[in-house]
Amino acid sequence: MSRLRIGIDCRYVRIGRHDGISRFTAGVVAHLPARHDYTLLVHDERQLESLPAGMPWELLPAPTDAGEPFVARKVDRLGLDAVFSPMQTMGSRGRHYALVLTLHDLIYYRNRTPPREFSWPLRLGWRAFHLSWVPQRVLLNGADGVVTVSETTAGLIAEHRLTKRPVTVAYNAADPAERRPAGGVRERSLVYMGSFMPYKNVETLAAALPLLGADWVLHCMSRVSEADRTRLTGLAPTGSIVFHDGASDDEYRSVLRSATALVTASYDEGFGIPLVEAMGVGTPVAVSDIPIFREIGGAAAEYFDPSSPSAVAAAVRRLEARWDDASDASVVRAGRFRWEDSAEQVVRAVERAVSERAGR
Repeated sequence: MSRLRIGIDCRYVRIGRHDGISRFTAGVVAHLPARHDYTLLVHDERQLESLPAGMPWELLPAPTDAGEPFVARKVDRLGLDAVFSPMQTMGSRGRHYALVLTLHDLIYYRNRTPPREFSWPLRLGWRAFHLSWVPQRVLLNGADGVVTVSETTAGLIAEHRLTKRPVTVAYNAADPAERRPAGGVRERSLVYMGSFMPYKNVETLAAALPLLGADWVLHCMSRVSEADRTRLTGLAPTGSIVFHDGASDDEYRSVLRSATALVTASYDEGFGIPLVEAMGVGTPVAVSDIPIFREIGGAAAEYFDPSSPSAVAAAVRRLEARWDDASDASVVRAGRFRWEDSAEQVVRAVERAVSERAGR
């Protein structure tokens, strides 16, 4: 295939600190294969601070702009052969380029509480969007190809017949981090990284602490409301939950490298980047027995019924008993999730989209 001019929609990159979509975008952009030319599409020049320096870029309206359904008219003026977006909501009407969209997961069809940072009009629209499969089908079929971040979600896309377009899996990944030192300190501590939304089920983790013993501690790394803090504290022995309330990356990795395990009792997840982050530094994981966690953790992880605090405690004890082997297996397993591979899969999806569009 001849060299393509590919636009990468970077308008979801957070200014300051990444969220999941932002990190996915930055990870892919940093590892794009050199066989094509790329243009970054941003809505604020500050987004470039989180992206590789020196790449060509263009300004577009923010993805929350009212004109987003018609953004293709502005993109057309850039003379691109194709565009990849890390979301599925980029407007496609009237475009003259190949388009690949990303559907990360279907979690909000089962858990319809929208992200708290959204304004009320966006929260209302979010809820309405997820009441039916039809809007999703319209968006995905408006593209030439679809990327998703796991085989689990790819299977759900097929099950619900969400698109007629080819679906490519480009795994989410974690930034490389140094493995914890052999023979280093291993505390009787557990790490939870994530929000405190109801489906995350952090309460079960807190309720498992008294079953493990008085010397166990749960580190909750993310920002927490006073209501959530009070509720969780009441479920566990005094002082057994440490709230970091928004840890820095360095603080998070430091806690991970001395912990016995990363834990999560989610009833549902789109992926699970914290699992990859923990396994990558050699900290094993004990997690809910749900399909996406099985896909990520494989035989390296321990699994439990997320409705049972005693099952959580039993999984942690099993992990503690085979900790050295589990740590080694975790590092190997984490090696399956690399930004280099994800970027390659994204570009292959774009190449396929260009070929199929030319053949119509």
